[in-house]
Amino acid sequence: MKTKIQACIIDDEQDGRDYIALLLENEFPEIQTAFQASSVEEAYIYLSKNTPDIIFLDVQLKDGTAFDLLSKFREVDAQIIFITAFENFAIQAIKNSAADYLLKPIRKMDFIIAVNKVLESIRKTKNASGISLNENKISLPTLQGFKLTSITDIIRCEADSSYTTFYLTDKTKIIVSKTLHEFEEQLSKYNFFRIHHKHLINLSHLKEYIKGKGGQVVMADQSVLDVSVRKKNDFLHKIENLE
Repeated sequence: MKTKIQACIIDDEQDGRDYIALLLENEFPEIQTAFQASSVEEAYIYLSKNTPDIIFLDVQLKDGTAFDLLSKFREVDAQIIFITAFENFAIQAIKNSAADYLLKPIRKMDFIIAVNKVLESIRKTKNASGISLNENKISLPTLQGFKLTSITDIIRCEADSSYTTFYLTDKTKIIVSKTLHEFEEQLSKYNFFRIHHKHLINLSHLKEYIKGKGGQVVMADQSVLDVSVRKKNDFLHKIENLE
């Protein structure tokens, strides 16, 4: 499963939005334009329910300014690139935690530099949690250093006190001195589900479910794992809604 970086473009001019979307499509295929807006109101409704990775934010909007929009939130957890026709807004943009700002008309090279800057920041954040943004890999610390492992190659993870064992498709095992809970938080967005206090499974490698009080699952490595009674309903609901 490949997860693209989500971008939101907020500009009162259709041509401006189209130009940014085209630049992203041509220069940064790893970024998906998830939403476009032309006003404070439209943007506020979207950002109240969604958290894009990058926001391209024009200072002057139909019904207010970018700063009016940002004042509605205590914090916006995204990299913000401000766009303005007036250089005097740059200081105010910087005070509002701008990752960068672009002057209109936007020059292609300035755009590429700004986006690469925020991508690097995003990568550092992702890597700090152990997830590699570009390749959907996870860094597993070992006594010798670390192993960079493709998330799709992980069949399941098993808890053993403060250790976690990773079972991979090539039949190897990696034992990591971290709790299963830490990996559950990281991997849940990649179609992993914790069926038991001991087991976190990759649903892409689920082969069979066997009915019972809690039931059991059969994984691609032929392991048979218990599903806890407490987790059963959530697990079955998750399976029913798999994409």
